[in-house]
Amino acid sequence: MALNTLTIADARAKLAAKEVTSRELTQACLDAIEGASALNAVVTVTAERALDMADAADARIAGGDATAMTGIPLGVKDLFCVEGVRSQAASKILDGFTPPYESTVTANLWSSGAVMLGKLNMDEFGMGSATEYSVYGPTVSPWRAQGSDAKLTAGGSSGGSAAAVAADLCLAATGTDTGGSIRQPAAFTGTVGLRPTYGRCSRWGVIAYASSLDQAGPMTKTVRDAAIMLGAMAGHDEKDSTSADIPVPDFEAALTGDIRGKKIGIPREYRVDGLSDTIAKQWDEGAAMLRDAGAQVVDISLPHTQYALPTYYVIAPAEASSNLSRYDGVRYGHRAKLSAGDGITEMYEKTRAEGFGTEVQRRVMLGAYVLSAGFYDAYYRKAQRVRTLIKRDFETAFADGIDAILTPTTPSRAFALGAAAEMSPVEMYLNDVFTVTLNLAGLPGISVPSGLSADGLPLGLQLIGKPWEEGDLLNTAFALEKAAKFETKAARWW
Repeated sequence: MALNTLTIADARAKLAAKEVTSRELTQACLDAIEGASALNAVVTVTAERALDMADAADARIAGGDATAMTGIPLGVKDLFCVEGVRSQAASKILDGFTPPYESTVTANLWSSGAVMLGKLNMDEFGMGSATEYSVYGPTVSPWRAQGSDAKLTAGGSSGGSAAAVAADLCLAATGTDTGGSIRQPAAFTGTVGLRPTYGRCSRWGVIAYASSLDQAGPMTKTVRDAAIMLGAMAGHDEKDSTSADIPVPDFEAALTGDIRGKKIGIPREYRVDGLSDTIAKQWDEGAAMLRDAGAQVVDISLPHTQYALPTYYVIAPAEASSNLSRYDGVRYGHRAKLSAGDGITEMYEKTRAEGFGTEVQRRVMLGAYVLSAGFYDAYYRKAQRVRTLIKRDFETAFADGIDAILTPTTPSRAFALGAAAEMSPVEMYLNDVFTVTLNLAGLPGISVPSGLSADGLPLGLQLIGKPWEEGDLLNTAFALEKAAKFETKAARWW
């Protein structure tokens, strides 16, 4: 078995047994990255730094000071600021930005002994569902439909992370999830994507999209790996006022696979128009798997689900328009060339017109509109009220004894690369129909690969858990993963 195909858990065991070194693991991943340029998943390779970190990890292992993540080679989504490494959230407006500081999440990972391979592609500022809105160009999924050479999306916005993990370019990767940007690409690529409870992982040093919705999480090959990596990423951070000051449990220890007596809810409102028959069948089969594992599966109602998507696409652009106003060409990043007589206003206008891509411009303009004096009450304030009702729906379900909620992750399998450009914005936003609800409610959610479509592409099921109970959620996902027995890999074409 090639070393880059190992899971975190398997690599940890081999490192502890001295069967392999971190340098060997890291070099195997660097070699895989070098041969995978067609995927455009890795946008900055930090080979020298990676090998130095691997050597330090090997010394740490030899000294008996290893953690569960020591020596594990990872990819980092491009909006995590890494000191001394280009970090520009796939946007031209941050061209050349090299942070003099480190995000808390990556600092936690490096402190645990993990190894950084490089930065991964994404939709610009996290705005998109296909990793096509990127200054680096689109990421291509390692998967292809049976009998077809058509290039497919790896999902978004964490498409680079999903593709890199699925193609074994790294053992795992960081992602961020504002409306489904970890879970949707995980479902499209046959990987595991975990969005923790809002506040579980620090947002400090993560380039912001929508501050009340953004949350970092792991993208891995297995549920166990997600549990291991989350333990290293999470923790209280005084630099982030939304970071929760609560203990980080041993998430891996929760993985018993025993879900007997658990009560799993199936929300009737998620059976939406446009849900493919294949996805509906996978959902039913997933419910049957959990029932066979000893869980009680019951129908529930989340009555305000129908309002989640429009609510999200009021709140998220509003917060984006505020967050992105800091990019003006004055202090860092891209600055447009000015004509004689141009002043500060012209510099702002030209820099933003050149620096922001079309989707970012669309959302910034939408956000500015809903925050404007004449429309604030009609749109933004109303959306915040509906958000409270959506959160209350989940609280009611959990108060009634529901332990987790099972839904599809996406309404379809991965679509063709380039299809997003042909969709209307509303059609593209519908990719988030199953994922945005828990972002609005601040809940943890995980996508687990559950099977293949008729043409051989991966499908995912989503589990939604109670706040701060990621251990219990991961255990339910672990039981689903064992029952689904998804072990298929993308056939190499790149």
